Amino acid sequence: MGGQQQHQRRRSRAYRSCLRHRDEHERSASGVRHFLRRRLQPFRQRRSRLRARPNRRLNLACSGATSTAILLPEHGGSPFKTESSQAKQLQDAVTGHAVRAVVVSVGGNDLGFESVITSCAKSFLAPIGATPCAPSEGPRVRDRLPAMRTAAVKALGDITTAMDRAGHPKGSYRLILQSYPSLLPDGARIRYPGERYDRLTQGGCPFFDKDLTWAHDELVPEISSTLAAAARTAGAEFLDLSGAFDGRQVCSTSTVQAGPGRQPSGRTSEWVRFVASGLGQGQRQESLHPNYYGQRALGTCLGLQLDRAPGRYACTNTPGTGPADMRLQPVPSA
Repeated sequence: MGGQQQHQRRRSRAYRSCLRHRDEHERSASGVRHFLRRRLQPFRQRRSRLRARPNRRLNLACSGATSTAILLPEHGGSPFKTESSQAKQLQDAVTGHAVRAVVVSVGGNDLGFESVITSCAKSFLAPIGATPCAPSEGPRVRDRLPAMRTAAVKALGDITTAMDRAGHPKGSYRLILQSYPSLLPDGARIRYPGERYDRLTQGGCPFFDKDLTWAHDELVPEISSTLAAAARTAGAEFLDLSGAFDGRQVCSTSTVQAGPGRQPSGRTSEWVRFVASGLGQGQRQESLHPNYYGQRALGTCLGLQLDRAPGRYACTNTPGTGPADMRLQPVPSA
């Protein structure tokens, strides 16, 4: 009885910690990125003075934004975190400049992915009556997918309009919609068996096996297929990233955490930041987001697609190698 009470106290403390955690999902920097001419070099400048420069990359995405932040003002676009319409910013920035590609990441925040992940973590950490979240969250998410598709199509349409107004007719640049990688392994490939609290205290993956399997096998693929349909409707290319992190996710059996005596490595380390309580700087926003290696892998995937003919592609990693060794395969049209 004493052991059970101690377990419940630990679960209660962890639950209170989880209540302070509000994760903004990975792929949460929804928005627009455009690439000028051939080289893809970083470009950083204050938003109030954004100007596209030759051979530079411009990032207009904003963490936590929904598709509304992309839309043109006349179509309902509204400021987000003091930033004006991303499509209008894009239009102003690229006028008079050659554009190679516009890359869009959108949908996760429209779907409410943050609240889904938070709900599942709370379910695992509940001090009493803890049960998986998939049976309740699954139908709710599935009901939201059609609206997410519609929102993505509208966002892509407004980007096309903005580019046309800036002197870049459709076909003169590449418009690419990308999906999201799976950040968690399925329940059979988690290195903390038994659904114990080491998943929180050591791994940073406080989820039930059933929820892990649902997120990996159903949720992420459904999001990806819905976004692929939106890309087809809008006449955009598609980059499927749903399998890009397989075997590299947080708590995966095929990865190890960096620590004392174990240096981080793109070949063996996780490519995703684990769930944190939010007590440290940046932790709350960066939980379950691609880390340094994950971001490098995503950049490699995009670079590979830009080197190919326009089309639909899926990007995966090469087991036992680093983020520079990603593989791109064409996806047959549905």
